[in-house]
Order: sequence, then structure tokens, then C-alpha cells
Amino acid sequence: MHAIRLHAFGPAENLTYEKVDDPEPGPGQVRIAVAAAGVHLLDTALREGHQGPGPTPRLPTIPGREVAGVVEALGEGTPEHWLGKRVTAHLGFVPGGYAELAVTDAERLYEIPENLDFAEAVAMVGTGRTTMGILQFAEPGPDDVVVIPAAAGGIGTLLVQYAKNAGATVVGLAGGPEKTARVAANGADLAIDYTEPAWPERVAAYRGKVTVVFDGVGGTAARESVALLAPGGKHIVFGWSAEGIKNGEPYLVEGVSESVLGEEMLRRAGGPDPLRTLALRALTEAAAGRLTPAVHRFPLTEAATAHRALETRGTTGKVVLEP
Repeated sequence: MHAIRLHAFGPAENLTYEKVDDPEPGPGQVRIAVAAAGVHLLDTALREGHQGPGPTPRLPTIPGREVAGVVEALGEGTPEHWLGKRVTAHLGFVPGGYAELAVTDAERLYEIPENLDFAEAVAMVGTGRTTMGILQFAEPGPDDVVVIPAAAGGIGTLLVQYAKNAGATVVGLAGGPEKTARVAANGADLAIDYTEPAWPERVAAYRGKVTVVFDGVGGTAARESVALLAPGGKHIVFGWSAEGIKNGEPYLVEGVSESVLGEEMLRRAGGPDPLRTLALRALTEAAAGRLTPAVHRFPLTEAATAHRALETRGTTGKVVLEP
């Protein structure tokens, strides 16, 4: 098979397209003919050798932890009904997604609903799962005015849709006219270019005080968004991309901000496997047509280009590689 391999930590150019041996499924595992592989901002940090929530990968490695495709081979003891199924899976801390074939445990599989394509499914098992976890901390409703920085991103796109479906007034922030237009088309009541200096005044004039800020950006956009909050408003923090995932820190205000980056998200999800609970919720929302992920597709051969675009905010929606 062909795969993207990383032999040395460093820039995106270190990702190389190579021919490697096909992986073989072990007991209880399946081999998936990959049709879509998710790319996460964390992948760019791991590529440079920075510590993530899991172990730094041993080199050489095939990056990527989210895949979707068709099960083409079974390991010993794997239930036969999986053969030929359209599936998606989060590989956990075991990489291997940026490839034509990937192996994972059958217990990690989710069958893809008929109305979702492979790229949409891989977006929901990763980005969608996280979105469902974030929403546990602030369930929007008709009385809410919600501000969403990075509203053209993968999580932002889903948050806009969910809040709008719940009857909230939704203000989506994005950088530049192209992304702002996407946010408006996605259903935001007000789509604003946060690179314009007077954008907070536009929000205040539109609906007054804000009740919820869903913040994965940090930096200036977060500070200005939090300044718009009404008394008792919530600042839900799930990232800090403006500061750089490798060495930044989230913007937090005591008594106002709540970080979802920890065990509390899993505790709230409940069940014996909280991450699976959240992923199933995301796939159910997508299958019902209530959430539609935005997907930015790149050929597998252009993994380095995808990484550069993600690092420089040159993408919209979930970044996906397609072999």
C-alpha cells in the first residue's frame, strides 16, 4: 500500500508519500480500505515532536488517528458481519490513518449511516465527538446569544448549526470575507470578520449582551468576546489555536471561563465508554440531518500541503485526506 510516513520530527515537508507493506489485522481486529483520513491540529504538533495528550510517536510513523472506509479483511475471532461494511473509527493513540489501509480493533468501529459519505463520517467520529462533549457544558436555547470564534472551522461549523437548531441567536466569527460568507451560509444570524477592529460594537448593536462564548481560539478574539458577556454568561474553552497549540495557553477568566479540556467532559458523557457515547451522539445527529460537517478535502499525496494549510488557517471545516 501507499502511506504518508514521518522519519524525522520537523516541518510539514518531512511528511513523505511512500510504498510500505500492507498491515495485517491481529485477533479481534479488522483491516480497512481507507477512503478518508482525518487530519487534526494536534497532528501538526506531534509531527514536530511536541508532547500531546498521549505519547509522542516512535519514528518512523504513519500519522493519523481517524479513518473511514470499507472493511476488507478480518483478524482471527473478529465477527464476520463486519466484512464489507462501511465503517469509521477513531484509532486512539495508535497512529496509522494517513494510508490506503489501516488496522484497528473491531470494538472501535462505527457503521456509517447510509446518508453520510466517508469524509463526513470521519469528521463526525472526531470533530463531531468533541463538539458533543463541548455542548455538555452549555446547552444553548432560545434565550441565548451565542458567539462562536472560528465559526468556519470543523467544530465551529457544527456549533453554529446546533445552536441555531436550538433557537439561539448565533454570532459567528471568522477571518476574511470568504470564511465569513461560509459562516453566513451555514445559518449564523450574524457573520463577522474578526479582523475588522470594530466588530465587537457590531455585536453589541445587534443583540446587546452575549450569554455564551464557545472558544477554541483564545487570543484577542477570546478577550473581546468575553468582554461582551452579560452577567452570569459562560465562556466555554476548548482550545487556543491563536496562541499556537504547541506552546500557548487558553485564555481563562476566573468565575466566567470553564475549560472542557479534562476528565469532566468524560464524566458528563457517562457510560462505560464515554468517548463512544459522544461519537454515537454525533453520528446520530448527522444521520438525522441536524448536523452537516464542513469538510476540506486533500489528496493523500498532499498531506504536507494539508498540514501547512491547517497551521496557517488556510482551511475551512474538517481537514480530510483521501487516498
